[in-house]
Amino acid sequence: MQQSRRSLLGTIAGVAAAFSMVAIVGRGQDPFPKTPPLRPGDDDPNRNPNAKPPTKVLLEENQKDIKKNIEKLFELASQLKEQVEKTDATTVLSLSMVKKAEEIEKLARQIKDRAKG
Repeated sequence: MQQSRRSLLGTIAGVAAAFSMVAIVGRGQDPFPKTPPLRPGDDDPNRNPNAKPPTKVLLEENQKDIKKNIEKLFELASQLKEQVEKTDATTVLSLSMVKKAEEIEKLARQIKDRAKG
């Protein structure tokens, strides 16, 4: 029982550390190359407003979503870390800690899937 608690806490700490590093490293890079500005006349005034939005717009929305989710993941991991530090894990394993860890895992999977495309 004690070994499983240790392995759970170790896994949680590892996931939190990994995603915090992803957040830190990801901020310094621009994954989308800069496109040259449009020349006059490139924008078609007769374009159908119901047409699919351009790929660049979708990619920018995707990037914003990923950044928002990473910030949320970092916040959840920080909260979990604080809970772990306050709780004596040798006597009790809090259900709220387990649920928070599951929420972190779910969010991490969403970020991974979104990043894959």
